[in-house]
Amino acid sequence: MSKLDGKVAVITGGASGMGEATVRRFVDEGARVVIADIQDAKGETIADTLAGAAVYQHTDVASEDDVKGAIQRALDEYGRLDCMFNNAGFGGVSGQIEEIPVEEYDFTMNVLLRGVFLGMKHAAPVMKQQGGGSIISTASVAGLSGGRGPHIYSAAKAAIINLTKSVALELGESHIRVNCICPGAIATPLLARALGDTDDAVDQLKVALANIQPIPRSGEGNDIAAAALWLASDDSTFVTGHALVVDGGLTAGPGWQGRTQAFRQYRPARR
Repeated sequence: MSKLDGKVAVITGGASGMGEATVRRFVDEGARVVIADIQDAKGETIADTLAGAAVYQHTDVASEDDVKGAIQRALDEYGRLDCMFNNAGFGGVSGQIEEIPVEEYDFTMNVLLRGVFLGMKHAAPVMKQQGGGSIISTASVAGLSGGRGPHIYSAAKAAIINLTKSVALELGESHIRVNCICPGAIATPLLARALGDTDDAVDQLKVALANIQPIPRSGEGNDIAAAALWLASDDSTFVTGHALVVDGGLTAGPGWQGRTQAFRQYRPARR
């Protein structure tokens, strides 16, 4: 028996990167999935390749009507909603704080934080009526400490972590688990674009990210998909209000080789 047999999920940002990897992993584990994204051609293609196990729904997560529509699509197609994965995102506005336009701040927060809020808001009543479910959101290690992302991106991700904990307290009595995932350096088209490159630069990005954390490889979409699978499955039924860090040890400290080299360079004077 697969881990998600009989379960239904909505995955926002499901047409590329971590979202696409999660769509495919969930389907492999028996789930039926609504791919909610604004990349229509990619989303439709992925749904077509999954032979009836997934459908595509155009969804701008900053639009309440679109988020409601994605959840309604799950109910119309599959009759229930067991997992809401609020994954859609982008790098957002960057730059020095005095240079950030208010309009770009609003746009970034609308996608990164409002989108998560809307997913929680509209998944909750459906899951309450069913008697339970799992709400997962993509946060980031940038939400855990400063210096790991642009200002507004980092603020939004920190807010997602705290919103996760707060909503988990409310929905626990309804057997709805609310958790988030904090990815580290994951080689995805989104990160490539945020660094000013193109979608097809992911392989080069993997090389560049291979040695910035203790585990000597970049993170991949499948690493996040595996974490989301655990949080969506019955293996994690006693886990809620948790920010699951998936970063290859990035937030634990510098890689051991760099650390030992630094120690070797330090030679205290003998007495």
